[in-house]
Amino acid sequence: MKMKMKMKIILFSIVFLIFSYFSINFLSKNNKLGFLLLFLTNEQIHLIKKYIFPYRFIADQQYKINNLEELVTPMELETIYRSLPDILLKKSEEINLSNNYVMNKYKLLNGFYFGINDDHAGSGYIDFHEDNIIVLSVRGVLVYGNNFDKSFKLKQIKNNIDEFINLKHFKKSHKFSIKDLLVHEGTIYVSYTEEIKENCWNTSVIYANFDYQDTVFEKLFSSEECVHSQNNKDNEFEALQSGGRVIVFDKENILLSIGDYRSRFLAQDKRSVNGKIIKISNTNFNYEIISMGHRNPQGLYFDKKKNFILATDHGPDGGDEINLIEVSEISKNEIPNYGWPISSAGEHYGGRDKKENIEKYKKYPLYKSHSKYGFVEPLKSFVPSIGISEIVKIGKDRYVVSSLKYQSLYFFELKNKKINNIEKVEVGERIRDLVFNNEVLYLFMESSASIGVIPLKS
Repeated sequence: MKMKMKMKIILFSIVFLIFSYFSINFLSKNNKLGFLLLFLTNEQIHLIKKYIFPYRFIADQQYKINNLEELVTPMELETIYRSLPDILLKKSEEINLSNNYVMNKYKLLNGFYFGINDDHAGSGYIDFHEDNIIVLSVRGVLVYGNNFDKSFKLKQIKNNIDEFINLKHFKKSHKFSIKDLLVHEGTIYVSYTEEIKENCWNTSVIYANFDYQDTVFEKLFSSEECVHSQNNKDNEFEALQSGGRVIVFDKENILLSIGDYRSRFLAQDKRSVNGKIIKISNTNFNYEIISMGHRNPQGLYFDKKKNFILATDHGPDGGDEINLIEVSEISKNEIPNYGWPISSAGEHYGGRDKKENIEKYKKYPLYKSHSKYGFVEPLKSFVPSIGISEIVKIGKDRYVVSSLKYQSLYFFELKNKKINNIEKVEVGERIRDLVFNNEVLYLFMESSASIGVIPLKS
């Protein structure tokens, strides 16, 4: 009898607890427990929801996330997502491109809300560490993952990028942003537009030991000079004209491209880092100019086998360039000069007939020959401009360059320092970054904040 009584008491207790649990959960969901909440602190309420009613806590968090877009701007939303859940992916159907190329597209559903050029897109950069793809948004959301088809998500990496560039800077202009990502042998590098002084900017680099849990950056390179956004020699300023591409040069050095921020004269000033490609030591932090006369270098690739560097450069109205820098010429007395703003296949915006451009052409004539004026001729000039961005090697003599404006890839052969057999493949989105890894070409497409995956035949 006693045993039966104990069993009844235990059973009743279990039923009572279950009933109480769901009753309290129902009442709390419908705001019927206001009198009890008066005796609890906000922290206690938060803990009860989190540990006693976890699914209610999850539902509340998801509700907040779903409604964030209505509460804040896209720029603020992206910075908020740095402390919220993992980034989700959605795979589209295979997309058949021209010339028998096939692309899988993975859209980032959250966390990438703000583009450098377009408020409704999301810009970012990609690289690889071991078997993981690393993705960084232009606002500092840093994530990683692999095997998209199974996980459909990227995991967040805690970081301190906002100690260097943050919402205060982004609100001054959406054009101030992170510029590139490089991961190499356990070290991660990030370039960005830095406010050196109040409203005075230049392109800088931070770095860290790469850690999937918590990556803590510190300064690697920062220029003492800067271009003022309101008070400068030519009364023009363009933060998008900042370069920022970072690549590995050797064990002790990286290369960084820096734009002229539309202070054109700086590209021909050997005392300035602007309009240059520089080599930076990651041991003593010294730098050396390896080439000059650039406008806005957006792509860099060091071909170690052929011992040259390929650099892409945004032209003005027309005149995007692919340039070749001979490594054997680096560290010699004369810095290779690529002509900007004296020579270019393009024109100043508005052209020669625009009255406001008369004085500009006197100062910056944009001659159509480079070599005639002592400059290095580009391997290729694109007229009209394609909005040239990154460049990578995909085979023995095969390379590919990406386009923002024309939303395409341009495959080509480079032999004997001549470009041949250019093959245009339309993708239909602005391509901000490229990585070639294990016979696969990866694209960051900023029109929809997506990662494109194109298998290439070896």
